[in-house]
Amino acid sequence: MRETIQINNVSKLYKLGQINSGTLRNDLTIWWNKVVKRDKLKLQHLNNYSNGINKNEFKWALKDINLSVEKGTILGIIGKNGAGKSTLLKILSRITAPTSGTVRMNGSISSLLEIGTGFHGELSGRENIYLNGAILGMNKKEIDNNLDSIVEFSGVERYIDTPVKRYSSGMYVRLAFAVAAHLDSNILLIDEVLAVGDIEFQRKCLDKMGQIAGGGRTILFISHNMKAIANLCDRVVMLENGRISNIGEPKKLIRSYLESNMSTKTFSNEIDMTDIPQGGNGTVSIKKIRLFGDNSPNCNFDVGEEIKIQVDYYNQLEGNKLCIYISIHNENEEVIYVSGNLNSLSINTDKWFNKPHPIGLFQSYCIIPGNFINTGNYFLSVNIQYDVNQHAAISGPILKFKISDELGSIRELNQELLGYMRKKIYWESKQILLNKDCDN
Repeated sequence: MRETIQINNVSKLYKLGQINSGTLRNDLTIWWNKVVKRDKLKLQHLNNYSNGINKNEFKWALKDINLSVEKGTILGIIGKNGAGKSTLLKILSRITAPTSGTVRMNGSISSLLEIGTGFHGELSGRENIYLNGAILGMNKKEIDNNLDSIVEFSGVERYIDTPVKRYSSGMYVRLAFAVAAHLDSNILLIDEVLAVGDIEFQRKCLDKMGQIAGGGRTILFISHNMKAIANLCDRVVMLENGRISNIGEPKKLIRSYLESNMSTKTFSNEIDMTDIPQGGNGTVSIKKIRLFGDNSPNCNFDVGEEIKIQVDYYNQLEGNKLCIYISIHNENEEVIYVSGNLNSLSINTDKWFNKPHPIGLFQSYCIIPGNFINTGNYFLSVNIQYDVNQHAAISGPILKFKISDELGSIRELNQELLGYMRKKIYWESKQILLNKDCDN
């Protein structure tokens, strides 16, 4: 079978440092070197690295990647944050160039690497379909022919003529995926964006991806949703520290990946994120994540105990409109609960939700009530978004904690309660028929 993608000895070396140099003249010089003298700059970086000159200023995001993907394959790409997954798709999308090595792509490419890429907030959903379609390579006639299907698939018909700045993150990703899925390209690259949509839409997207691959198109799919990877993908690549550590059958590889993650994570009430790779666009950095029970640091909670989750983070972009989410994952890293400081998800109004943040350090916290989550071992992840729908910082499932029933909060049970939720709800019973009436 003919290979659609051939990657040979691809490496990507980044020079760490400031976003800008501080002066317009120096910024223009850097731009000239990157665009016009790219090969010389690459050679200089490689020489500096190999000679040990300021070696700490450089980082290999990818190192010696060799991979071939056959036509019609759905390839899953898994690994921890900072493993190089997104960098690989950016190279394949031609957003960034490799430092060394070659990539051969047989066919046209469409990509969905970040929610709302190519969308303009002031334009309506309909107008953004044409804008986004044009960016992805569709002409007006193709968009006209697919417009009804795109709108129907997205499920935002009612709001299609509303400016997308009023869309929720779920509506954004629905529309963006619908456009990308209907583009007549040979290769589709998807990077984790489906994590934002609701369960029903995620299933719809996965079904659509299966149909696309069945039609002979090739898909590369990055996700932390191991269940989706296992159910959809033909093959899985595991990246670790910028290198391919394993390639193989999805279920076997995923089991190995999860077992490895479990063995390296220990129960803790606090994690310092300063030196831990984070996803997102880098305009926010998560500093610390802490867990408290009864106002004391804790990582082993009684099922009836409140859990306070506290996040310290630094905003690096003046005016960033931020919102913060926490996700709780089971031991298979499947999300079982999500909350955020949005008005629709919080019982109080958070004055900083989606408001312009000055540059500086912030702290957010939420409280999960007792008797809400069932006993078991769990992981906590944090996702900070800007403008409601785009990722600024993502921790991934990072902090491990335990919920137990050591205090016997529900003594009536003599066995483990199934499921993940244990929220107390209203119950009442009454007799509606007397025994003597049963004989009549």
